[in-house]
Amino acid sequence: MSVLGEQTALPVAPPSAVQISPSVAVLDGPDGGMVLVNGFAAYCWDRGDDVFRRLAAVGASRLPDVTDVAVAAAFSTSTVSLWRWRRSAEADGPAALIRRRPGPRGPSKLTPALRTEVDTLRTRGASIAVIAERLGVSTFTVRAALGRPPVGVVAGGTGAGAADPAGGDADADADGDTGTPGEAQIEGGAADLTDDDVVNDRGDEPDGGDTQAEVQEIEVAAVGSVDAVGGEALLPVLPDPVDRSPERVAARWGLLPYAPPVFAPAARVPLAGLFLAVPALAATGLLEGARQVYGGVPYGFYGLDVVLCEAVFRALLGEPRAEGATRVNPTDLGRVLGLDRAPEVKTVRRKMGLLAARGKAEELLTVQARRHAAEHEQAMSVLYVDGHVRTYHGTRRIQKTHAPRLRFPAPATVETWIADAQGAPVWVVMAEPGASLASEIRRLLPEIRGIVGDRRVLVGFDRGGWSPALFADLIAAGFDVLTWRKGPTPDVNAGSFSTHTHIDEHGVKRTFQLADSTVAIPLDEHAPDAGQVTLRQVSKLDPGTGRQVHILTTRTDLTAGQVCFSMAARWREENYFRYGRMHFALDSHDCYAVTDDDPDRSVPNPAKKKAHRAVQAARARLARAETRRDEQLLALRSPAPGISTVITNQTLNQITAPVHAARAELDAAVAAHRAIPTRLPLGQVRPGQQVLDTETKLLTHAIRMAAFNTQTALARTIITSTGYRKAGNEAHALVRSALAGTGDIAPAPGRLHIRLDPLHTPRSTAALAELCTALNVAAAVFPGTDLQMHYSVKPHR
Repeated sequence: MSVLGEQTALPVAPPSAVQISPSVAVLDGPDGGMVLVNGFAAYCWDRGDDVFRRLAAVGASRLPDVTDVAVAAAFSTSTVSLWRWRRSAEADGPAALIRRRPGPRGPSKLTPALRTEVDTLRTRGASIAVIAERLGVSTFTVRAALGRPPVGVVAGGTGAGAADPAGGDADADADGDTGTPGEAQIEGGAADLTDDDVVNDRGDEPDGGDTQAEVQEIEVAAVGSVDAVGGEALLPVLPDPVDRSPERVAARWGLLPYAPPVFAPAARVPLAGLFLAVPALAATGLLEGARQVYGGVPYGFYGLDVVLCEAVFRALLGEPRAEGATRVNPTDLGRVLGLDRAPEVKTVRRKMGLLAARGKAEELLTVQARRHAAEHEQAMSVLYVDGHVRTYHGTRRIQKTHAPRLRFPAPATVETWIADAQGAPVWVVMAEPGASLASEIRRLLPEIRGIVGDRRVLVGFDRGGWSPALFADLIAAGFDVLTWRKGPTPDVNAGSFSTHTHIDEHGVKRTFQLADSTVAIPLDEHAPDAGQVTLRQVSKLDPGTGRQVHILTTRTDLTAGQVCFSMAARWREENYFRYGRMHFALDSHDCYAVTDDDPDRSVPNPAKKKAHRAVQAARARLARAETRRDEQLLALRSPAPGISTVITNQTLNQITAPVHAARAELDAAVAAHRAIPTRLPLGQVRPGQQVLDTETKLLTHAIRMAAFNTQTALARTIITSTGYRKAGNEAHALVRSALAGTGDIAPAPGRLHIRLDPLHTPRSTAALAELCTALNVAAAVFPGTDLQMHYSVKPHR
């Protein structure tokens, strides 16, 4: 066989032949057909000779480099029929391919009296499994009585069914059913479908009948839901969720702390890919920190772990806001959470409101940040600090601030974010109203030291944090400085530049034109005696434009290339802001509650600014008046030749009068400016000003940071632990696709096995399989249980 695949293919196949591999082609017409291997006929059949046609299909499927999908398409059949033909030929020879006439059907068990009893029990609230057990029939019969298609059978027609999820009768109903043609005839876990039913549902020609056991094997192959952990056990396709009605009743009366996750065996579960997020989510510290800070939520059906996991999973699906729960199937998400259904919007808001009312969101963020610092020591050697403006477009009276993206002042709140060297968000706090980035960094230094411990940390920020006094404070607190130099700066001699290289964490070589020097920056430009701070300056030259930019740092042990790359990597934090706005609703207002701002808070007096503009205008008028005076005096003192001019006191007074008037206006403006207080209580300047709720926003930030870091950790694992060639560009897209994928849930004692369905391409499926292997090493436990997670991927077909 292998020799045929190695021979050179001859281009002699007819144009109408279907090429199913480089060496194999199929010619199928109204008068018969043949299978050509390297241009030679290997199998032939005449018109109406179905036995030899099937034998040719079986023989073609055994050739090298030929897939079942290609053979089934060439012979106008399905892969299930091809599999059945091959299995029958292997077991009983070519004679097994002869079509047999299906046997007669007997009367149905589904009598009118039985239908009436099923309807009566169902109206009383009994489940399908309870009805089947009470009446002594299978759940398939109950579903047929209720007008539902059996599990695994397409509604309105026949199809490949699955075993009875409730563990019904083991024997097939020999009597069958005489219902309508669109009603599937399944009883007791085995399908009473003729071969015609199976094939016609696949669009194939009718064939002879098989035994009921053989049909059930066909269903297993069609559904593809065989548990690889607990032996070859058939999993039911999307069974009803585990009945949690008693627990819901107990929760309604306040008798249940929370409903623990319970997983039932199920195949083809939507959103099963979300289980991939469990190990990385545990590493973020969100769940552990929430238990430490909040302890739990009031008694009810949904516990703290479920509330947070549901929010993170929903964010990973692209629905981070509470309203997104209406766009995610609650039953599908509930299966992933181990419940009968996920919480609804009102429940999500109520639970989040209960947590926000405790006022511990900042404490939760701090615990998460410390966990991140312990898990990522290398990445925490560099911290980037930046402010983020979240604009507000409602009707509340919110303080205005400059919005860089809008380029004009707008109602907004300002947040101070801290990210690690990889750009992963670590910590966030609400900035003080009107505070600069420099003052925010100075205010947060004790908290940052509490997060990072005694390690040496390089703090990077942009020109918004420029302050020589801040540099001195950072150095005194044991931190290193990394920032751009601000203001007019003399260029470095062009001969001082040389080529420097740096290899980043992904192995990419970076090349820069840099010059290294030392500069002394005065602490106060208006007070030369205030002292100065000495910093290292790394200047970068743009070869194309000749423009120079200068980087200041206190790290003398780093190479110039490392300093330049670290400063440029600050944009990773900006990239998170952009990605967060696109995928995690970073700027959304998750709570529209407001509180009154502190009326006694000192704020700048707007009248002071107006008076300052009046002083500047008066000073400009004085300058113009002096200019006109000098021009007139020059003209009087330099008359034309032959002309005499007499300058009198009256003339001088007339010329200098506008100057005296302008000077008087300037003195009055200066006096008025000095008389106006610089700051006033907020209640006098802007009475009735309000502040947006911060607790709910910080709590949602903690959840979305965990979701982002979870997704990033999975993408980084794909980059470092798989052979996916395009991981550098497609890792995040592959993760999003995998998280939304389907799969099987196969619980076992102490273990929860997730067998994911293949992705859209073989290389993506291979990368997903390698990711699963890496995640199995983590041995993560599903939250709220003692079930250790184990992952695998079905082979790509």
